[in-house]
Amino acid sequence: MTVPERPASSPTSTSPPSPTASPSDAPPPEPSLSEATRLLCAGVYFDGQFRRRVIQELVEHEERPIAPSLGYDALPVLAHALRARHREAMTGGVLLAVWVAFIVLDLSGVGSQSLLPVPWCLGYGAVCFLSWFARGTRSSLFTLGRSVIKEATRGRLKAVLPVLPFLLAVVYWAAVLLSLFRGADAWLAVVFPILLVPPVWAYRNHVASVMRHQLSRDAFAEKGRAELPATDQFRRIGKAIAREQHARLAIYDPFRPFVGAGEPYKPWSVAMELKHTSWAAPPEAEQADAPSRPAPVSFAKSGPASGIASLTGREVVDLIKPRLAALRTSAAATSRDRLRFLQVEELVYLPVGVARDQVDYDPEVIQEHLDRAVGEGAEARRHFLRVRVGAWDEQVAICLLVRIHTQGGMLVLEVAPHVLTPVRPEFKSADVLAAHGGDGPLRDAVRGVLTSPSAGFAAGISLGHTALSLFRTWLTMPQHALPDAPAASVRELGSVKEISLFQEMDISRYVKTLQDRIANGVQDALRSKGYETNVFDQYIINVGEGGVFIGDMSGGAVASGERASAKHLDTATETGGGRT
Repeated sequence: MTVPERPASSPTSTSPPSPTASPSDAPPPEPSLSEATRLLCAGVYFDGQFRRRVIQELVEHEERPIAPSLGYDALPVLAHALRARHREAMTGGVLLAVWVAFIVLDLSGVGSQSLLPVPWCLGYGAVCFLSWFARGTRSSLFTLGRSVIKEATRGRLKAVLPVLPFLLAVVYWAAVLLSLFRGADAWLAVVFPILLVPPVWAYRNHVASVMRHQLSRDAFAEKGRAELPATDQFRRIGKAIAREQHARLAIYDPFRPFVGAGEPYKPWSVAMELKHTSWAAPPEAEQADAPSRPAPVSFAKSGPASGIASLTGREVVDLIKPRLAALRTSAAATSRDRLRFLQVEELVYLPVGVARDQVDYDPEVIQEHLDRAVGEGAEARRHFLRVRVGAWDEQVAICLLVRIHTQGGMLVLEVAPHVLTPVRPEFKSADVLAAHGGDGPLRDAVRGVLTSPSAGFAAGISLGHTALSLFRTWLTMPQHALPDAPAASVRELGSVKEISLFQEMDISRYVKTLQDRIANGVQDALRSKGYETNVFDQYIINVGEGGVFIGDMSGGAVASGERASAKHLDTATETGGGRT
């Protein structure tokens, strides 16, 4: 089945481009070429746990549809994750063979007269383990001379732990040199660590080559996304991901409904009774004093009982969307604000129930779901208006999920803002490798020697995880498992929890601006059908944290806040030598 086309993310600007426009002023690229996609592809080489989680979610749990991929493409991330796992497993197999030979020869006593209280293989194994543990248990075979993820160590341990591998390595090599100086047969203790360097060196060069020729900014923009392995399993998985990740239909679990949208950011809702605007005839005395009072407004009757025009969720949505589009157009014409690339689309959430391959993503079927779900207020099938802004090169993405329904004489408006936080900063090391990864074979060789102890242990861990993953996938046959909903998003797995102050300010500005346009659309819908808006206006003031908006005022006074007071002063009143 064909995947429904996504609406254009930005209209064509009517103003000429600025001669000083920066690259960030260009329209956002396709999700498969976005900056978030590139960094996530690089991250699978730097963080072994992130790579394993990606493969676990998309391959080992094939029964789960993928979460909506907002601003990125999960297919190239999965492709690079599988490539990195395969290459690490091959390197781990070579290192494992060297280790087996070392242990056998050492325990048999061939060239292994040791001055240490333990065999050479155990001594060097301790060096490798401490080096890997100090560098980070989440690190991969490739490291940059620092921990990829800081472990939760405290106090003196945090200061001492990085030094322990170095001290133990000094003890090991001092014992080796002392054994050789005394004429002991300890050549195995020298040859074995040297044999571990070439596989690690080759893997490091491979990763640096990938960063330079595939994942650098220029190369990634030209060559596009990587392809999955050409097997029946991955053809099936690739087609499912391409069909689901950008569709306007999403499968959800009630306990994890908005996977992929990010972290919730101050959600709010309004539930109010729909009351018709009534105009009571004023007393005769007031009529004499106020001859200019406007005449009552009459509304078309839609039924014999109500005497008012009905209000549907579709009408409210259709009034909100033009206001958001106007915001996008005005931002494009007058500023470089990311609101000019605002994305507005409708989507429907369906509860998990049928198998993944039985969900129909045909555009006509999705449109039928949207038409039936809007305004129905059901507990299972839910219609949402998704409003999205991708800021900071898709490092920060704001997504507002808006649901409106009018049932039983009530208006219910639910707004659930979500924020996708930036991709992990260590994934940006791809740019460092792309710029300097090939400078100097001697420097690369020295790095291979220094990182081989920790990399060798990491390769063994990766080989074990790969074997376990393949066996688990073969044993459980996830394509035939019970239907399930997405449990994790690739974008969220590769994101940090913290944001900067500037990013927080931008998030607050975008959310408040979009909520204002949404509220205006609902107000206009209520007024056009002859309903009171006083209660709704009060709700909006509360949502705006007590802010007061004055459209037009001539004289009078305004007060806001607890125990606030205001008194109107005549313009002729003098206070403190001045006039108010």
